[in-house]
Amino acid sequence: MDRMDNFKQVIFGAELNWTAILTATACGTGALMLFLNWFGHKQSWKKIQWAKARRETSLQRAELAVLQFKESHPGTDTSLILSLSLAQLSKQLKGGTLTPEAVFHSYMEKTLEVNRRLNCCAEVLLESWDQLEDIGSHKDGLLYGVPVSIKENMGYKGHDSTCGVISKLDLPATGDSVLVEVLKRQGAIPFVKTNVPQSLLSYDCGNPIYGLTLNPLNPQKTPGGSSGGEGALIGGGGSVLGMGSDIGGSIRIPSSFCGICGFKPTANRLSSRGATSCSRGQKSVLSSFGPMARDVDSLALCMQALLCDHMFRLDPTVPPIPFNQQVYQRSKPLRIGYYENDGYAMPSPSMGRALRETKALLERAGHTLVPFSLPRLSYAMHELVIRGFAGDGCATVLSHLKGGPVDPCLRVQIIPYGLPRTVKKILSILIKPIFPRVGASIESLCGVR
Repeated sequence: MDRMDNFKQVIFGAELNWTAILTATACGTGALMLFLNWFGHKQSWKKIQWAKARRETSLQRAELAVLQFKESHPGTDTSLILSLSLAQLSKQLKGGTLTPEAVFHSYMEKTLEVNRRLNCCAEVLLESWDQLEDIGSHKDGLLYGVPVSIKENMGYKGHDSTCGVISKLDLPATGDSVLVEVLKRQGAIPFVKTNVPQSLLSYDCGNPIYGLTLNPLNPQKTPGGSSGGEGALIGGGGSVLGMGSDIGGSIRIPSSFCGICGFKPTANRLSSRGATSCSRGQKSVLSSFGPMARDVDSLALCMQALLCDHMFRLDPTVPPIPFNQQVYQRSKPLRIGYYENDGYAMPSPSMGRALRETKALLERAGHTLVPFSLPRLSYAMHELVIRGFAGDGCATVLSHLKGGPVDPCLRVQIIPYGLPRTVKKILSILIKPIFPRVGASIESLCGVR
């Protein structure tokens, strides 16, 4: 004890109250943590404000450009242009009946109007005007002069792909994603990025950066997610063709909710290079990019344009299988498997009715419909889908959400993600006898050892 006293005397030159020192240190550490949290939230708030200001600037500049075009081209029939299907629009552009400038500014004007109602745009791509000036060099492209909207997580040089999370702000892409490059090569003009739910892991469509997107058919409803901005913009008439992505319904759900058509190709049919995600690395259920439009023929034309040698060269991991126009157009009756209930999740009455009506229409057209059941679906959902997504115990997803607010559409969903592994295990054991699926899902969130 004397040696400790001597030590304190040597170090501090006087007798000290060690309890007071420890208390002061603890208070100081707490104050420091509070300051760091406050500073972090302030920085996040600044980032959000800068992103909103950047978006507002792009919208204002787009409005000015549209106004200038209308003043210099008073005879442009905007309503006629907006009423054309993608095939009709493409034909008239190639034939010279319509100019790319007239089509581009007509859709830009409509996009701005739809965005004011629905808040579906993350940012206008101002570089699209530069591309418009040089569009004549791509007249042979299948999508020559067609304005195309793209989901916010698709890479476009010089622009953020945030997935709705603060941690990805101010990290502009150093180059275009492969699909954006191919679209440009085919003469399309990517002109706007559309809104997404935070982290892309929700069937709603809102985030703390760009806000909440509304449904074009009923503003009291959600447009769906995660390609909700695309669904809202196309459903509202502001885009004739868009690109979304889908892992568990992210193209199909917004298409259904917004009254449009969407196509989720087989995984790796289209390149995903240059796109961002908050759950990179999981391989049990792969994401897939695909087109969204007002009709099925537009989806087919887009796939025909994208499945080209240029994409296969840019991304050698994509199987070089071109679009088979002969198979698409042939009238030979098909043999189609279907199920109305997968044995895991009950369809709503309206979904069941839609399926039966579709089945009747297909049979009337001469096709053969064969019922089948999905094997081991409960195992697939819990052990492959959920455990595959949460292979690291949800650490990757949670890391992207740090340092910023969590959107209400995601808040309840992520509560169990952050629980300690032991707590998840105990909860799953307690809940399983009462709610077997909920218990199994919580256990799957523990990830893989």
